[in-house]
Formats: sequence, C-alpha cells, structure tokens
Amino acid sequence: MMESPPVAAPREGYWADVLAHDPTMIREGDTWYLFVTGPGITVYSSKNLETWKAEPPVFARIPAWAYDIVPKFNGHVWAPDISHHDGTYYLYYSISSGGRNTSAIGVATNSTLDPADPAFEWVDHGIVLRSVPHRDMWNAIDGNLVEDEDGTPWLAFGSFWGGLKLVKLREDRLGLAEPQEWHTLAKRARSILTDDAEPEPGAIEAPFVFKRDGWYYLFVSWDHCCRGAKSDYRIMVGRSHTLTGPYLDRDGKRMDQGAATEVLRGTARWPGPGHNSAYSFDGRDYLVFHAYDVQDGGLPKLKVLSMQWDAEGWPVVDAAALR
Repeated sequence: MMESPPVAAPREGYWADVLAHDPTMIREGDTWYLFVTGPGITVYSSKNLETWKAEPPVFARIPAWAYDIVPKFNGHVWAPDISHHDGTYYLYYSISSGGRNTSAIGVATNSTLDPADPAFEWVDHGIVLRSVPHRDMWNAIDGNLVEDEDGTPWLAFGSFWGGLKLVKLREDRLGLAEPQEWHTLAKRARSILTDDAEPEPGAIEAPFVFKRDGWYYLFVSWDHCCRGAKSDYRIMVGRSHTLTGPYLDRDGKRMDQGAATEVLRGTARWPGPGHNSAYSFDGRDYLVFHAYDVQDGGLPKLKVLSMQWDAEGWPVVDAAALR
C-alpha cells in the first residue's frame, strides 16, 4: 500500500464514504477542511462532519526539493498537519518512502483554505527538519504542531526507530529554534543489536497532542498501518501536565519507557484504526482517524467519532462504531 497507494476516484458532490489516510482537519467559518495523505496532499471539505466534497490538492506540482530527499518519491505526500496562527494556516507534511528514515518534514502556508477566495495560494517554505539513515535514530515524518502554555510552537513527530520526538520551532514556525531543544516523548523497546537503518522493532508513530483541563494528551499509533485488512494499528494515549513530558499511562508508567493506554483497537469489520487527530468543535470532542474497510478491499476510510472522558479524565471512544 505504501508503494502503490490507493487514490480516490473523481466524484462530484458530497460523500460519506471517504478514502482517507492520516487525516487532519480544521474549521474555517462554517466549513471543515480535511487534509489526508495523497498525491500533492488530498483535500476535502464538509459542512457537517458527515459528508465530504473533494477540493483541489495542495500541490499541483510536488516541490522539487522532495525528489532531492527521496529520488524515487511517488508524489504521495504523507501525514499532513493543519493549524492556524495569527491569520495564517500552517500545513506540515512528510516526504518519505516506506521502511526507511530517508525523510523530511516540510511546511506550506496559506491565508485562507477556501479555493474560491482570491487570496487562496499555498506557499511552500521547504524543509523544517530532515532525517538521514545511519545518522539519525528517528524518522522525520508525522509532524504535529502544538503550542506550550506560553504559546511557544513545537513540533511533535516521529515513526519507529528511537520513537517520537518533540523539537522547538522558531516564532515564525518555519524552522527549528536555536539553540535547538529536543525531547523524547514516547518509544517502544528496541535492541541495540538492530541495524540503525532498520525501523523494526518498536512500532510507534503518528503523535498528536490534545490539550484538555490542564493536561496534554499524547495520542500515538502502535503497530502497523498500510496492510489493508491485515493492518493491526491501534490508538494509544498518555498524558502530562507539561508539553515536554514525561507522559504517563493510566497506571503511571512512562511512554518514553514503552508504556501507553489503549484507546481504540480494530474490529473484524474495521481493522487498523490509527494515525488519529483530535479536536473540540462547539463543545464536543472528536477523534478523527482512518481504519481499513474489509468490505471494500481493505481500503483506508475516514472515521470521525465522538470522544468522551471517564471520571479519571481518560478518553473513551465507543468501539461499537467500528462494527
């Protein structure tokens, strides 16, 4: 699925059945915009979070620098992350290929998400950070912009290898702050005997930080995506009172020592839920993710589920929605 990713067939109008991988969203006015992995970054819009209309991709032409990083790059830009600050939308995205940390996270900006607005124009600012095999024990993909309690921007990111990282950004959010400040958020066990260029073991990726009631909740995906009906992705979480951690699971164990609390795992009908994002809209919280549709060839589909909270402040999602 990484080598030959599925592509949504052109369709007119709004649809509830949406092909989507690594979904992230934001609302502008009365419209939600959904960004997902796809050729040039696939985009959808919705008026109700239930049905979606295809919009033009972010990049009509892939930034040329992408092919310098990954010479055989197939044009499918991974794992977008959308945020808004001071009148500007920031879209972080990943350039990579499966099973290697020859990767980079870039960023593009726009003043509006409405393609009909005369001001609509995506401007690419290039590489934010890059990983290189045998140099870095982390993978520069799956970025998520998050602000700390002082409003300072940070980028959470990572996949496999030495786990998920957090790095401070400049005030303009287009590059790393100097002097650089890095933290490890979460990881899973990995033998020192493993070749540094190999991703396995330690299947963890896709960090997303959600702030609620004085807590930073770190959502991550354990195990494996991108295998269709054989995918065993599952959504895990931990929390911390500070953005930099340490993040603890429900039992008080540290995520940077291999722990996490399960939020959602797959079912026979919808295996592999993962690469989630989380949002509050109009007083309701939502968990947004993809899962694989067994009844449609194992294709990844968009899921938007209501997220509740138990008495101890841990997220709860009704798994019955995946039956």
